[in-house]
Amino acid sequence: MTPCGADAVAARAATGFAEAYGREPVGRWAAPGRANLIGEHTDYNDGFVLPFALPLRTVVAAGPADVPGWSVWSEQSGERVDVDPGALKPGALSGWVTYVAGVVWALAEAGYDVPPAHLAVASDVPLGAGLSSSAALESAVLTALVDLGGLDLPVERRPALAQRAENEFAGAPCGIMDQSASIRCRAGHALFLDCRSLAVEHIPFDLAAAGLALLVIDSRAPHAHATGEYADRRAACESAAAALGVPALRDLAPDDLPAALPRLDPVVARRVRHVVTEDQRVLDAVALLRAGDPRRVGPLLTASHASMRDDFAITVAQVDAAVEAALAAGAHGARMTGGGFGGCVLALVDADAADRVTAAVEATYAERGFAAPVTFAATPGPGAARLP
Repeated sequence: MTPCGADAVAARAATGFAEAYGREPVGRWAAPGRANLIGEHTDYNDGFVLPFALPLRTVVAAGPADVPGWSVWSEQSGERVDVDPGALKPGALSGWVTYVAGVVWALAEAGYDVPPAHLAVASDVPLGAGLSSSAALESAVLTALVDLGGLDLPVERRPALAQRAENEFAGAPCGIMDQSASIRCRAGHALFLDCRSLAVEHIPFDLAAAGLALLVIDSRAPHAHATGEYADRRAACESAAAALGVPALRDLAPDDLPAALPRLDPVVARRVRHVVTEDQRVLDAVALLRAGDPRRVGPLLTASHASMRDDFAITVAQVDAAVEAALAAGAHGARMTGGGFGGCVLALVDADAADRVTAAVEATYAERGFAAPVTFAATPGPGAARLP
């Protein structure tokens, strides 16, 4: 999973385009995967999140088509799929192509004249690792089609459209964080996003200047029940908000919990406690980063993981082991990132301790018989854009 760079991925996309369509693409568009520094399962509760763009990217090489419809070649599957305009209905398609067709559908539903196009997709964003490979694909396709068609779609409106593609066409109940990060992030910054107002602030996140590094550790744990469990957590949050008479859990503060939680089923109460305290942890992390003190974010990361483990119940043995090993080896903080039930762990470490922490996690995995983790240091990168 070590990033190989947008140039290498772009070259593979362009080569795939030429082989699939017998001509060169008119351009290449890249969108990143994302890691969420803190703020898990807060986005669909109208709360706060703090993601950043990864150096891992999905690239779409594209060109206009001379017949109605869209054709997509995927490096991963090695297949080319044609999408007829008549197939642009939720439920009409299956597999990875639904994310591409969903973007076309969402654009059309919003009143845009989507240009017929040939597309080729290559990526180094791993599937199933909790790094938003689907949002990277949607964002790259969306950016390519907007440019190809000269569509008047402001950047700030694009994440909601990409989210609609995933929610309503692909049937995945994600919040808006993933698409916002993939489209709107800036290099060297984390994206502080208010998921209710959609207001954003780019928070400086220069770890190297502070002598720090942020490790991304792919736990390699399979996402056996992730989709259904994610939907269950979302339903629990929505029912709790209704029972408590608030528009969303974002409208509760930590001081409200002693009175609110006894009114709920004990399991639902724990879900609510995670979301409300996690929102506060995001706000606290932003304040520390604004003050230029990223090292002190570490304990917030660790507290976030404990909350996801104990209250939201979305961690698994592999991610818990990675967090424990990283902390024991000297990490300032560590937490799972993503929707849960597998995926990746973030560990905030001193730059000169990165190798030691990585080795400690690997040793723990070997002792427990887990598949070997894959680790890299992440530097916050830019959002979706056309490549030179």
